[in-house]
Amino acid sequence: MMTHFTTHTQTHPFSSKFHKQRLFFLPYFQPSFMALYILPILLVLSLSGAEAAVFTLQNKCRNTIWPGILPGSGQIQLMNGGFQLNPDEVVNVTTPKKWSGRFWPRRFCKFDSAGNGQCLTGDCGGKLQCTGAGGAPPATLAEFTLDSPVDYYDVSLVDGYNVRVSIESLSGTGPTCKPISCLAELNRLCPVGLQVKRNGHVVACKSACLAYNTPEYCCTGAYATPDSCKPTNYSKVFKAVCPKSYSYAYDDPTSTFTCQDGNYLIRFC
Repeated sequence: MMTHFTTHTQTHPFSSKFHKQRLFFLPYFQPSFMALYILPILLVLSLSGAEAAVFTLQNKCRNTIWPGILPGSGQIQLMNGGFQLNPDEVVNVTTPKKWSGRFWPRRFCKFDSAGNGQCLTGDCGGKLQCTGAGGAPPATLAEFTLDSPVDYYDVSLVDGYNVRVSIESLSGTGPTCKPISCLAELNRLCPVGLQVKRNGHVVACKSACLAYNTPEYCCTGAYATPDSCKPTNYSKVFKAVCPKSYSYAYDDPTSTFTCQDGNYLIRFC
């Protein structure tokens, strides 16, 4: 699994241990898709050489979001850790081939001209640019460990849920190199005890660990191993509607995917 900085059991740096701390298919490439995604990626790769990967972030939500980016230990910070992404806007982020880290959507944010403010969900210390700070849960995570020796990636609900997220490889190969997503509107299905509300409406769904902070839900103490930490009634709600996403810390077998030499499209909503 990928815990809050622990790694997937197969050298994926965001694996089960890390998780404890803390789709969308395109049937064919239309010309508009080529222009928006593939051509910019080819240009970036031609300039930077083969030792680069490209993340394409697209906002399909009706409202603005503010993606946050947290690198793994010793990895470089991308885009100063965060930026504004307007509806239908697309941003390409170039990274070294061996990079690891996570992306998450922040919502309902207000920042002043100096980049100080706050987000209702996914906030990273009240800054537009997270610069090494993680996002406050609940937030949906897109996690990556590149070139280790393959690319590992997952969509994680271990920190809860705030926005629909999908990941698709634009160039990778391999038997498990597949689009993955959590496209269910979990805010509508969120159990009462896990709900985060704004103006009377549920805008995010906590994990049971965040809501109740018990060893059973957090996979800590006597429940700190895959054999002792099992799915709970809460994590089963997440897994039922997002079967390819991490629903709890040790949900590795059905939730981790790999590609060889991938560039990735991350869609929000």
